[in-house]
Amino acid sequence: MVTFKVVIGTKDGKCVQKEVGEPDSKSLIGKKVGDTIKGESFGLTGYEFLITGGSDYAGFPMRKDIPGQGRKRILAITGVGMKKARKGQRQRKTVCGNTIHSNISQINLKITQEGKNPLTEPKKEEKAKPEEAKKETPKEEVKK
Repeated sequence: MVTFKVVIGTKDGKCVQKEVGEPDSKSLIGKKVGDTIKGESFGLTGYEFLITGGSDYAGFPMRKDIPGQGRKRILAITGVGMKKARKGQRQRKTVCGNTIHSNISQINLKITQEGKNPLTEPKKEEKAKPEEAKKETPKEEVKK
């Protein structure tokens, strides 16, 4: 049984997480980083997404320039999975390929076309009751 955690980056800079179960996750298997997918495949009608990356079950990041499904050890200078310590430094890193498969646990998406329904419901702020506000702030009289 394959389930993915989908992290959707919105245009206002916030992220929304969604769990994609077995029947819907089959439409994501075989897609590559950089492909576009329709939101109807996992219940978000009207939306269109761009696959920007992800990570496998052990936390290794997916790289767009590595073909295939498995993990590979690469000699990297910059890019995904690298922290630049000094100029010209190369480091051997284990990364995951660019194709989504059953061992991927998280998929990162970016919205390219928005649908009619919002992804999240806006939070309702608690309004202070007028009676409590009057009790908390008593007015003092000024005597002359």
